[in-house]
Amino acid sequence: MKLNERSLAFYATCDSPADNSGFLYKRGERHTAYHRRWFVLKGNMLFYFEERDSREPVGVIVLEGCNVELCDSAEGFAFAIRFGGTKSRTYVLAAESQAAMESWVKSLSRASFDYMRLVVRELEKQLQEMGGGLAGGCGGSREPPGPWKPKPSGLEQSRERLPALPAILPKENGCAVWNNVLGAARLPESSGCGGHGEEGTPRPPPLPPRRRVGNGEAASTGAQSPSTFCRLHQQYGREVARLRQDWQQRQRGPR
Repeated sequence: MKLNERSLAFYATCDSPADNSGFLYKRGERHTAYHRRWFVLKGNMLFYFEERDSREPVGVIVLEGCNVELCDSAEGFAFAIRFGGTKSRTYVLAAESQAAMESWVKSLSRASFDYMRLVVRELEKQLQEMGGGLAGGCGGSREPPGPWKPKPSGLEQSRERLPALPAILPKENGCAVWNNVLGAARLPESSGCGGHGEEGTPRPPPLPPRRRVGNGEAASTGAQSPSTFCRLHQQYGREVARLRQDWQQRQRGPR
């Protein structure tokens, strides 16, 4: 595999989240002495730096085709990264505590793509088993759900039940007649009850027809209306005056 040093250095020091990081003791390849290094795990790549604030990593370990296991060493809490092959190098690392060693062994064991491939296969198998169980419980027939349609609200349903009004309403004596239009749009009753609608609600009685007034009658009525008002005003005025006079006498009492 061909690696670009600048790309690796940028990936090691960028702001992407690390799977694990901390100080570990690394045993040298030629000299068996341990050196304290800052390790950063990102994906399947284990970078190590001389110091925590170093700008570039000293080296990188690609965690593919390897096994992470505990080993006996002069340093406590030691573990090894072993690769297959006779000429492959074995990296011996040591943590500062038991908790740190367990955390590093767990994260390094799960860093390879081989491990992720096994996890994906296991999840697919579980998903297929769950799908088969659901299909068996439903009689083996599973139809794909159709497109979701919102249920009409009460206002929309009432609008659908209303009859369509004509563009020009019929008129009687110069006024639009609404009862006739609604009555014409109603469907014939199947129950035979003329006083109630579909839902049992009473219908309002029809309006009486308006009496047509001729020109001569309208003129005579208009001429007599002022005299009729005067007669009524005088009649009720005398009655009110009489009642007021009786009330005043009762308030004064007998003398």
